[in-house]
Amino acid sequence: MSEFKRYKLNPETLLYEIEKVSAKSRAVKIVMLVAASIALSSVYFWLATDVFGLELPKTVLLKKTNARWISRMELMNRQMDIYDASLEGLGIRDDEIYRNIFGMNVIPDEVRNAGFGGVNRYEFLDVLPENSILRSTTVRLDVLTKKTYVQSRSYDEIEAMSKKAGDMASCIPAVPPIAPDKSKYRLSSPYGYRSDPITGVSKMHTGFDFACKPGNPVYATGDGTVESVSFEFFGYGNSVLIDHGFGYKTRYAHLKMVYVSEGMKLKRGECIGETGNSGRSTGPHLHYEVMYRGRYVNPYNYFDMTMPLDEYSSMVSKVADESENVISGRFRPYR
Repeated sequence: MSEFKRYKLNPETLLYEIEKVSAKSRAVKIVMLVAASIALSSVYFWLATDVFGLELPKTVLLKKTNARWISRMELMNRQMDIYDASLEGLGIRDDEIYRNIFGMNVIPDEVRNAGFGGVNRYEFLDVLPENSILRSTTVRLDVLTKKTYVQSRSYDEIEAMSKKAGDMASCIPAVPPIAPDKSKYRLSSPYGYRSDPITGVSKMHTGFDFACKPGNPVYATGDGTVESVSFEFFGYGNSVLIDHGFGYKTRYAHLKMVYVSEGMKLKRGECIGETGNSGRSTGPHLHYEVMYRGRYVNPYNYFDMTMPLDEYSSMVSKVADESENVISGRFRPYR
C-alpha cells in the first residue's frame, strides 16, 4: 500500500523531518472524522428540534413563504366578497327591473349560483385538506367567474330585447277586446273573487266578462301570435289564446265563431271571432283574460273603456285594410 509523506517539527533539532503515514491509517482517520461530524450534526439537530423546540432553517423559510401566500389569498377572498356582493346587487336589479320591464323570465337561483358539474375539476387539489384555504379560494373563484358570465349573458339578452322596445308598445294588450260602445255591452263580472254563477261557491274569477249579444266582433288587443284555438263543450268553450311576447298572453273565451288558427300572426285590432255562449256559460258574453309571465293579472289595468269609439273604429278599419291574413276579408270593423 502506498504511503503518504508529511513534515513534522522535531522539538530537539528544531527541524522539519519527514514522517511517513500509511494510506490505511489516513483513510481510517478520515472516516472517523466524517463519522464524528455526522454524529455531532445529529446531536445538534436533536437538541435544536426536540430539546429546544427550534425549527430547521428550511422549515422556517417555507413557513414564511406559506404565510405570505395565505395573506394574499385572504386579501383575494376579501376582494371576492366585494365582487360577490356587487354581483348579487346586479342580479337583483336584473331580475326585478331590467328583465321585468321587457317581460323576461327571471334567472333561477340554481342557474346563477350553479357550480361546475361533470368531471372533477379540482382533482389536483385532492392532496389538500377539505378546509384548505387554497381549495376554497379556487372553488370560489370558479363560481364567481361563472356567475359573472351568467350576468354578462343576461345583459346581452336584455340589450337584444331593448332593441325591440319599439315593438313592445304594440304587443302589450292595451285596448279593449270589443268596441267601447256602452250601448252594446255590459261589464258583468270583474276580475277577482266572486260567487260562482253556477255553483254559488266563492271562487277566483281570472278574467273580465263583457255581457253582450252573440255575434259581437272580438278583436286582438295587441300584436301577437295565436298560440292555441280550442273548441270545448265545457270550460272556456270556443276560445283563442294569443301570445304577445314580452311575457304577455291573452285569452278570449265563450266565442260563437273563431276566425283565426294556431300560428297565425295578428296585429292589434284584427278581428279574431264573435262573442257567443259556448262552454260553461250562463249567458252570451266574452270572457277576457290577461296573463303576464304565467300569472293572471287584472285586465282592467290594461285597457281603457273610455277610449273614443271613432278612434277604436279607425284602428280596426286600418288594420283590416293592411292585414295580410288569408281570412282578412272576414275581419270586419265595428260599425
